[in-house]
Amino acid sequence: MEVRIGVTHASREISLETGGSTEDVHRAVSDALDNDANLVVLSDQKGRTLLVPTDKLAYVEIVGETGRRVGFGTL
Repeated sequence: MEVRIGVTHASREISLETGGSTEDVHRAVSDALDNDANLVVLSDQKGRTLLVPTDKLAYVEIVGETGRRVGFGTL
């Protein structure tokens, strides 16, 4: 699943592929914001850890699993 994070005062978003579920990512972000934590901590599929300051979060977009499209047909 892909997670895109917007950071204030940054022109590009952060994008990572995570093996966790939508609920896991949602819970990590919500817990960090609800508990006044300084960082949101997420890990990607390659074992890297991403730390984002909660006061710099602009948005978090969670893109669920979608099947890859193959072929040349139009849908």
